[in-house]
Amino acid sequence: MRRRPPMSARQKAKFFCFLFACVLMVLTIVGMGHLRSILGSLAVTRVSNMVNGLVAEAVSGAVNSGEIQYNNLISLEKNDSGGVAALVSNMAEFNRLQASITQDILTRLGEMSDIELQIPLGTLSGSAFLAGRGPKLSVRMQSTGSCSARFENQFSHAGINQTTHQILLCVDVSVSILLPGFRTGTQVANSFAVAETVIVGEVPDTYTYFDSGNSVEEDAYEYSINNG
Repeated sequence: MRRRPPMSARQKAKFFCFLFACVLMVLTIVGMGHLRSILGSLAVTRVSNMVNGLVAEAVSGAVNSGEIQYNNLISLEKNDSGGVAALVSNMAEFNRLQASITQDILTRLGEMSDIELQIPLGTLSGSAFLAGRGPKLSVRMQSTGSCSARFENQFSHAGINQTTHQILLCVDVSVSILLPGFRTGTQVANSFAVAETVIVGEVPDTYTYFDSGNSVEEDAYEYSINNG
């Protein structure tokens, strides 16, 4: 049986270069896979936190400025005995507030379009020991968002012969996040109690139900509450 002649120095160099290229390619593929997963998670977390903050600021600004007042939104109609017979909503004011707050949030979203993420290179290895170690890789991302706001109402017992009526502002923000080589997205939902009152006496037999989530021009319709 003939023995294979030993490799020359040049052949060894080619073999080790090929082996190094294969290892480097594998590491690159694994690193890119980790990079994409980590970038997506970090981007969604970062954007969600920022969106929650700016939505809270926009709603708090509207409440603190006195723009949202219960008496401007709801009228109490009383019966002959002085009790509250019905609640009537001011749909024009609801629609105005909805449009104003939505536009404010969209303006704030436009100001956070460019965000920079920094990831330690050790995190890309997938090793828990190396996570957070090494020089940081800077990645710039862009985000675009859409927003919808709607008002809802909620009744709850506040004590003996008392009912709390709360007006809730529900804000839904959908964000598309553009990262190098791919895109991801997230949806952020928030609900805020922006106005309330306590109704003393029996709960009114009827009230004007408002839900401006579908269209700001949608007319209010009557919704009845029956108390046993």
